[in-house]
Amino acid sequence: MTYIHERDAWPSFHWDEPAIAAILTGLRHRQGRLLGRMEMLGLSLKNEAVLRTLTSDVLKTSEIENEHLDADQVRSSLARRLGIDIGALTPADRNVEGVVEMMLDATQNYSAALTEERLFGWHAALFPTGRSGMSKIIVGAWRDDSSGAMQVVSGPIGRERIHFEAPSASKLPGEMKAFLKWFNAKDTLDPVLKAAIAHLWFVTIHPFADGNGRIARAIADLSLARSEGSAQRFYSMSTQIRVERAAYYFFLESTQRGDLNITSWLEWFLGCLDRAFTGAETILSAVLIKAKFWERHANANLNDRQRLMLNKLLDGFEGKLTSSKWAKIAKCSQDTAGRDIESLIKLGILQKDQGGGRSTSYSLIKPED
Repeated sequence: MTYIHERDAWPSFHWDEPAIAAILTGLRHRQGRLLGRMEMLGLSLKNEAVLRTLTSDVLKTSEIENEHLDADQVRSSLARRLGIDIGALTPADRNVEGVVEMMLDATQNYSAALTEERLFGWHAALFPTGRSGMSKIIVGAWRDDSSGAMQVVSGPIGRERIHFEAPSASKLPGEMKAFLKWFNAKDTLDPVLKAAIAHLWFVTIHPFADGNGRIARAIADLSLARSEGSAQRFYSMSTQIRVERAAYYFFLESTQRGDLNITSWLEWFLGCLDRAFTGAETILSAVLIKAKFWERHANANLNDRQRLMLNKLLDGFEGKLTSSKWAKIAKCSQDTAGRDIESLIKLGILQKDQGGGRSTSYSLIKPED
């Protein structure tokens, strides 16, 4: 098997320029319209949209690698670093703080050059204990080949399937020097297109012992921020990649096993980005619904526990809300939770769902109800 990085002309990528240019033109138009709509929001709504987007981005870039972070910790860490008031903050674990640090550095400092030291800092932030799971790994430096060639594999031991084999560790200094020189160059290549190529190029080099996918997506986000000249994020590429994870890995693998024509990868990446813009419309809708809810109930006499729980429902509470969950999250007794809920039912804010007894759950009353 010959991998793309073993081709004589590597890394001289090429693609169907007329086809990609047509896709890019439509994509850029839609991107501009979306940013224009978001800029029309007031400051508090804009902050809420950014916070929702970045929270989803951090959660989903980790989920793609089968790592699940606590949503409240992620949201609190982001809010604290961005100076957004969301009330009480949930303490965040070191691994959560690390992903948040990396993503914010990529998007908030998008105009800064991408360097070896910056990448090493991101990697060290992702693995604060120096371990990936139970395994000790090289952190904040390029990988070595002490445990064999860097391979992406799946399947049970003894029947593994090799999806890809990265360049040997001895080639990494030269490979990364070429990549960083290209990425930082002031050229005419559209930053959106550069995001797609950079993602593929970096993950093909696979310079770290672990975390390459998350860092590749952060690099893509950095380039997308450059394409807009803005640190504010209103759409999440990682969220859409998580939805399309099977296709994501298919196009990565097929491209890495092919020649240097990367048209198919670019078409998929740009299409995925276009669908991420559609996801941004969902975020905008949720932000506006939340704003209208609090405007409608501005004069309601609510305590801090009730405001906390209502915001969780408005932010997309997972599962069914029961009195026991209320008591646990709001850190109060079952009796207090029951009184909080009954008060909201009388105010016409909550309703009892179908079913009763120990399984009784509650949900927000929609305006049309």
